[in-house]
Amino acid sequence: MTQLTKDAQRLAGLLSKSSVRIVFAESCTGGLVAASLAKVPGISDYLCGSAVTYRNATKHAWLAVSDEKLTRPGPVSAVVASEMAAGVLAMTPEADWSASVTGHLGPNAPKRLDGLVYIGIGRRVGKLVESSASRHVLTSETRLTRQKEAASLVLDKLFEAICDWQDE
Repeated sequence: MTQLTKDAQRLAGLLSKSSVRIVFAESCTGGLVAASLAKVPGISDYLCGSAVTYRNATKHAWLAVSDEKLTRPGPVSAVVASEMAAGVLAMTPEADWSASVTGHLGPNAPKRLDGLVYIGIGRRVGKLVESSASRHVLTSETRLTRQKEAASLVLDKLFEAICDWQDE
């Protein structure tokens, strides 16, 4: 069993136990996060969907990520990951939580961005949406292994956020 499959099953168990629903906004993973979770039987009770927003124009149109932030600091940034998480949650009223991922998996990435991803986590608090993001440097070498590593990180960070919320 792969790490990605284990992470998906672990999150699915927590979602079932917590009775919370989630939605994703994925860029560099191209839908792999949601696809991995969708393999778990019964996940339709908790997985609302995933917006694959690979291009900047799509991030802006679908998730209301500001054009200014897509230009500077750029799509591979904490602020964009946070806006992606907030945007997809705002567009999905039935979801309680969201997670987003944006990054540069190579090849041909600028050296400072190669293997860099940002993961956003969003949470509905009453009628408001809170979101934040974290920076991660991937250790894998190839584009495909980096996609899997990034997808596992998204599932793991969402798991941690929901657990922390339960402990509050």
